[in-house]
Amino acid sequence: MRYAFAKRVRHLQSSAVRDILKVVGKGNVISFAGGMPDDELFPLDGVREAFENTFATGKKPLQYIETEGYLPLREVLVERMGRKGITNYDASEILLTTGSQQAIDLFSRVMFNKGDIILTENPTYLAALQVFESYEANIIPVDSDEDGMLADDLERKIKKYKPKCIYVVPTFSNPAGKVWSMERRRHLIQLAHKYHVMIFEDDPYGDIQFNMEETYTPIAALDDGTHVLYTSTFSKTVVPALRTGWIAGPHQIIRIMSQAKQANDLHSNSLSQQALYHMCQDFDLDGHIEKLRTVYQSRMEIMLEELEKADLPGLSYVVPKGGMFFWIQLDERIDTSELLNVAVKKGVAFVPGAPFYVGKDVQKNALRLNFTHATPEKLRKGMGLLTSVIKEHYLEV
Repeated sequence: MRYAFAKRVRHLQSSAVRDILKVVGKGNVISFAGGMPDDELFPLDGVREAFENTFATGKKPLQYIETEGYLPLREVLVERMGRKGITNYDASEILLTTGSQQAIDLFSRVMFNKGDIILTENPTYLAALQVFESYEANIIPVDSDEDGMLADDLERKIKKYKPKCIYVVPTFSNPAGKVWSMERRRHLIQLAHKYHVMIFEDDPYGDIQFNMEETYTPIAALDDGTHVLYTSTFSKTVVPALRTGWIAGPHQIIRIMSQAKQANDLHSNSLSQQALYHMCQDFDLDGHIEKLRTVYQSRMEIMLEELEKADLPGLSYVVPKGGMFFWIQLDERIDTSELLNVAVKKGVAFVPGAPFYVGKDVQKNALRLNFTHATPEKLRKGMGLLTSVIKEHYLEV
């Protein structure tokens, strides 16, 4: 039977990362593909105790709650964001979502008409690109380097395209793992105010910072509360399964997003929200995050050590200062999408770089490696396998 789908489904695409995870999940493959935290580091006792504390209050936690989310948790988030300098939002300007991915979707739903312009870094988070494309937005890449969007190109494209939004992941970005300089952050805010453009700041990795002596100020902290929406999640710092993220921003936008969420799912999982509140209050969440930083930095250094001794053709990368990823570029003759098929057969997986790019300027020789999920032993073994696959493939091309 032929089904009469809506025209918009033509713009839906499968996630390259999800497709790879389906493949590697079926066999004995060391995966550097997904942006996953390490299962062994999940705070199992803390999560269990948080749910026990939630149920200890009676049956009320099982009831519906307001769409905006559990108010005590939103008040906790006001305090936690305040530590980063984000002080322009109160609890009424925070919407709890099913992961930060839903925040991207809800914002897109209420803001973008067909053909509206979004400026992004290039490369950028592929799941955000999926959402933007599903709403038929026109995505324009801005030239960037390891310090962020290039100021001249950004202003030129703002004036030329009159975008409705600028989407950025400025702190330990996905996929490139870079950190914007303070100068570039300030310049972005100045241009947003000058040309009346909204900034969508996606910050899922900001807490996974390796050198705590350095300060990376969120773009939202440089704003006056009018031009930036800030989204983050507990998926990287607690557990992904709770599927709880949040978005903070101007009251009017958050209100309309809340109305869109009412039509979508009424509210996100309230048990998870209440358990997370108890984790923030009764569990040493900051101590747990510090443990994650230490372990993930050590794993990043193992992957770095393996890259340094690999002697791969055309190899270049930026050493991550936090987050979960290395962004690798190889000899221009190597197509990493083709390389992946060979690598999986040899027992190691990664994400090819092509899906992260916007427009025609796609670097087929790029790939993303996750260093947080594999153990040190698997990191060394997997990097050894990957190195041999790349060298063999290079000789063939």
